[in-house]
Amino acid sequence: MNSTLQSDISDTVKAALGEDIGSGDLTAALIPADANARANVICRQEAVLCGQAWFDEVFKQLDEALTVNWLAQDGNAIHAEQTVCQLEGSTRTILTGERSALNFLQLLSATATVTRDYVRKLGDSQTQLLDTRKTIPGLRSAQKYAVTCGGGNNHRIGLFDAILIKENHILGTGSIEQAVSQAKLSAKPVEVEVENMDELAQAIKAGADSVLLDNFDIDSMHEAVQFTKGRAKLEVSGGVEIEKIEAIAATGVDYISVGALTKHVHAVDFSMRIL
Repeated sequence: MNSTLQSDISDTVKAALGEDIGSGDLTAALIPADANARANVICRQEAVLCGQAWFDEVFKQLDEALTVNWLAQDGNAIHAEQTVCQLEGSTRTILTGERSALNFLQLLSATATVTRDYVRKLGDSQTQLLDTRKTIPGLRSAQKYAVTCGGGNNHRIGLFDAILIKENHILGTGSIEQAVSQAKLSAKPVEVEVENMDELAQAIKAGADSVLLDNFDIDSMHEAVQFTKGRAKLEVSGGVEIEKIEAIAATGVDYISVGALTKHVHAVDFSMRIL
């Protein structure tokens, strides 16, 4: 895990604890200050585990003396009623950090799990699954990491590391050719979103590195692949449901990007039990 992500984890956890604890945990204060306990975290369903670093950071920030022993690792497939980790230390600390720690674990495991489900549909295809910027605010890095744990790949992280020219950018610059020409001055990868074959032809002629086929049907995807002939990478996006993944990959496109990986997640059910 790189230093940038580690710094983001620290800041994100600090914010989560701040909004939950505020001026103090009134209920945990009912427990004697010197009481210690052990606890298990149990997953109640089949899933892909993700979020260990965020979970650990919660308790590190609360009390470095508390220990967390993991019985499964990020990216592992876990089953219903499986104990994924054990905690030991201050009872107050365990109870104070419980909700924040589980919130990270349930969300990131959900993102990793839905990603795995999509990746499975790709089978042996060479087409890669990508995420998008449709992430929960403040959790971009966390969810992007979770996608990789599920076997997917990251699209651009934000507006700063690659260029994606969309309809409004084209309108603002005057044409696809003009937008790509200006974008090429940045030395960053340049992608153009297109809505029809005419725009695809313009993007290829302008020298786009990749082209996003927005809401193309299957026949149009086949046509786009034949027309492009490897002159640019092709990405499909818009209305991509898991049932369509195999058919889309069969057209020969390079990438499929899916916003649902990060925005349509259903939390994985974890619970913590004091022993």
